[in-house]
Amino acid sequence: MRLFLYLASIVLANVVTAKFAPLELGMFIIPMGTFLIGGTFIFRDLVQNKYGRKKTYMFIAGALLLSAFASYMLGDTLLIVLASAISFAVAETTDTEIYTRLKLPLSLRVFYSGLVGGFLDSVIFVVIGLSPIGAGFIPWEAVPAAIMGQVIAKTIIQGIGALIVSQFKDKMFNHTIPNNV
Repeated sequence: MRLFLYLASIVLANVVTAKFAPLELGMFIIPMGTFLIGGTFIFRDLVQNKYGRKKTYMFIAGALLLSAFASYMLGDTLLIVLASAISFAVAETTDTEIYTRLKLPLSLRVFYSGLVGGFLDSVIFVVIGLSPIGAGFIPWEAVPAAIMGQVIAKTIIQGIGALIVSQFKDKMFNHTIPNNV
């Protein structure tokens, strides 16, 4: 179920981003799929918790291909697909390595690793994909607001996810494979 939720949230994030206009809250610009991307980091951590680090990297590779294919099929330009793939690879890898190395309770590892992964995903995607050096969808003046909007949304989702994990960890999220495997 964890793996299904991880892969489904990635594809659904692409669909929602393609089908719905970004949410504009004051100066912040938040693509609607951002809320699901915040969840992908949580699901990825739970996948790693069950299957171990090595298998998680195989799942990340598969998810990257699935995401790129979905993005392209939804009509994104190759530049947007590339920006998404780069940000995904960097963010998921960083999340995986931080989650592996932290010696904290599960909920805090989920929160902190996702916080960094979400930040990197936001910065890389906005700069490479949306800014004037990318597809040019937003001007340089809007880049900080676009990054911060995504970071705030992903941080909120990470916080909610960490709270849920902390409440149910004993019943649902037990370790089955050590983190460093």
